[in-house]
Amino acid sequence: MNKSHVSFKQSLTRKFIGNQFYYYEEIDSTNDEAFRLGVGGAPEGTLLIAESQRAGKGRMQRVWHSPAGTNIYASIILRPTFEPSNAPQISIAAGVAVAETLNLYCPGRVCLKWPNDILIGTKKVCGILAQMKMSESAIDFVIVGIGVNVNMSYEKFPEDIQEIATSMAIETGREISRLELIISLYENLTKWYKQLQQNGFGRIKGKWLSLSSMIGKPVSVMFREEAISGKAIGLDEDGSLILLTSENETVKVSAGDATILKR
Repeated sequence: MNKSHVSFKQSLTRKFIGNQFYYYEEIDSTNDEAFRLGVGGAPEGTLLIAESQRAGKGRMQRVWHSPAGTNIYASIILRPTFEPSNAPQISIAAGVAVAETLNLYCPGRVCLKWPNDILIGTKKVCGILAQMKMSESAIDFVIVGIGVNVNMSYEKFPEDIQEIATSMAIETGREISRLELIISLYENLTKWYKQLQQNGFGRIKGKWLSLSSMIGKPVSVMFREEAISGKAIGLDEDGSLILLTSENETVKVSAGDATILKR
């Protein structure tokens, strides 16, 4: 994308996402830099894209493998006006936007895993990392980091994730234009974010549930050292996962990594 980032910038002119655009050949982490720009007052819709990351971030302090020239590593600054307790809705909306975009390439095969993984079949193709900064009791800004495996071949993945990760090129059998994919992604992200801001969580929640492979299945959610198990039965209004435990109790889980259990 380094040769085409000028045309990418032109295509985002006057768009909500990309009204301010930063491009990096290499960076430690687009989320860290976006956070710094957010503190400095960067406007909503500011977009950062990197060719590669030296210290890409996944959830739960994990590293996101970020080789050059093959994938999408991007972060957006958002300044929503709703209550901080509803901030997790942004990750859910971003997941819906990514899934809708990738479904154009892999119709009917894309699904969502709570809280913010996008899978093709059972393998992860995209992760989302949202980070919020508060100002007193209100949201100052939210950084939404999105990493999509686009043109990585199987052997380029680290051995420890080869069986659980995939890329768009592996799944479609062809090279994908990162420029086209990212422009489509940000059109969808703008649409769903505005839906969230103007009309609330209802439609996004319904779309997420229709795209999730978890609902009705036994899952285990790991948070820190604790595992909570039960049947996934829905999403709460704040984006939490709702589980029905073996004791027939309903439990809300607002953080952690969920795994679908094999019966």
